[in-house]
Amino acid sequence: MSRPPSLLPGDGRRSVVADDPRAGAQRPLLIEARDDVAAIITWLREFEDSPHTLTNYRKESRRLLLWAQDRGRELRTLRREDLLDYQRFLANPQPAAQWTGPARPQDHPDWKPFTGPLKPSSIKQALVILGAMFKYLYDAGYLDANPLALSRRKSRGVMADAPLERYFEHEVWEAVLDSLEKLPMETEREQRHYERARWLFHLLYLSGVRRSEVARATMGDIFQRNGLWWWRVLGKGNKIGDIPVSEDLLDALARYRGHLGLSPLPLPGEATPLVCRVIGRGQYTTLTPTAIYLIVKQVFLRAAALFRSHDRHLASRLEAASTHWLRHTSASHQLDAGVPLLVVSQNLRHASIQTTRKYLHSEDDARHAATQALKMRRSTDKE
Repeated sequence: MSRPPSLLPGDGRRSVVADDPRAGAQRPLLIEARDDVAAIITWLREFEDSPHTLTNYRKESRRLLLWAQDRGRELRTLRREDLLDYQRFLANPQPAAQWTGPARPQDHPDWKPFTGPLKPSSIKQALVILGAMFKYLYDAGYLDANPLALSRRKSRGVMADAPLERYFEHEVWEAVLDSLEKLPMETEREQRHYERARWLFHLLYLSGVRRSEVARATMGDIFQRNGLWWWRVLGKGNKIGDIPVSEDLLDALARYRGHLGLSPLPLPGEATPLVCRVIGRGQYTTLTPTAIYLIVKQVFLRAAALFRSHDRHLASRLEAASTHWLRHTSASHQLDAGVPLLVVSQNLRHASIQTTRKYLHSEDDARHAATQALKMRRSTDKE
C-alpha cells in the first residue's frame, strides 16, 4: 500500500518496517499493512467521511509515530511505560528546537509537530484518540497488545460536561475586531489580504461554522429560498445542514465578491470558492483548512500584542485561541443576543441541545450574582 505524503512530514526520518507482523501471530491479521505507517493509514481511512475527525486523528497518530521513530521504536514494541513517557512528553516536548515551532502547513520546511506544550485536556484527548488507534490495530491483528488498555478509566481534573471557556467575552471580541482593522493595507496585495481576512471573520463569527466547512464550500452553496438567503453546509460525517444568512453576513459577502470582481450575489451552482487564495485578479483557488487557521491566528496574535504589556492573562488567552474559538464565540453571543437556545442549536447543528446549553453563560452569571446574598456575618452584626 502506498503511503500518502500527508501522513508524515518530509523530514527524512525513516519508516519503521516490521519484519512481518504476521509472524507468530495467534490471531488472524485482518489488514494487509506490513509497517506502522501503512497500518495507521488503514485506520485513518475509516474516517474519510469525517474530515474534521480525520484531521485530528492524523495529527495525533503522526506525533506518536514521529516520537517512536525518534527512539528507533515500532508501535508493536511500545509498552505501558513508553506511553507514560509519551504522556509526559506531550506536556513538555523536548528538545523544543526539534519538536515545537509556529503553526505552519505540513509541507513548510520549518514545520514542527507542536506549537508548544499541550494542556491537560489536550493530552487527555490525544490519549483517547491513540487508545482508539491501538485498539483498532490490536483488533486487526497487527499488534499483539494495546499499551493504553491499562490506563486509568477516570481522569482527574478534566470533566466531559465542564462549561466551554474557549470563547471571547464581548469586550475581548471588540479588541479582536480592532486588530483586524489594523491589518496593513498600504499595497494592493495587503488590501487583498485584509479583505479576505475581514470576510473570513464575518463568515466564521456570523455563521458559527467550522474551518473545514468553509474550506470545502463554494459561492453556489449560498442560495435563496422564499426570499430568504441560506447557506447549505456539508458538515461532520457528511451531514448537510442549512444555516440562515443574516443581513450582516450577506452584506459582507457582497463586499468580498465585489473585491473579487464578481456580482454582489452568488449565482445558482457557482463553483467559486467561498474564500479564495490571494493570487491575482480573476483567479479563484480554494483555501485549505490550515491556511484558514493561519489567517485567523495572525489576527489573534496581533490582538494579543495589544494586551501583553497590561494584561498578560488576556494576552495568553488570545495567543492560545484558534479558529474554533470563533464557533464558540458565535454560539455564546447568539445566546447573549436573545436568540432562542433551540435556534442556536439548529444553527450549530448540534446533535443534542444540551451541547448548546454549555454556551449559555448568562445562567452562570445570574447564579453567581444571586449567591452574593449569603454573607459571613453573625445575627448581632450590624448592617
